[in-house]
Amino acid sequence: MFAIIETGGKQYRVQENDFLFIEKVEGEEGNDVVFDRVLMINETVGAPYVQGAKVTAKVVKQGKASKIIVYKYKAKKNYHKKQGHRQPFTKVQITKIEG
Repeated sequence: MFAIIETGGKQYRVQENDFLFIEKVEGEEGNDVVFDRVLMINETVGAPYVQGAKVTAKVVKQGKASKIIVYKYKAKKNYHKKQGHRQPFTKVQITKIEG
């Protein structure tokens, strides 16, 4: 059984016991989160969401991705700007798909 869920502006195909790195969601490690924006379960396609369907997941870890460097400059104008960024993420394990 699989489902396609929407969270953080992205869509993910999930099955039970899958691990996902998604955009940060509220919740501490060990807590459950419920995704009710289910676009599809097996052969059932929603319009836009499947009514009464939900996917339950357990928060495994809250963290930040590795640092990326954003460097801007304009040639011959003596303009340089260096900035770093670390995107927050949540690692979840899919525990149950209901629908």
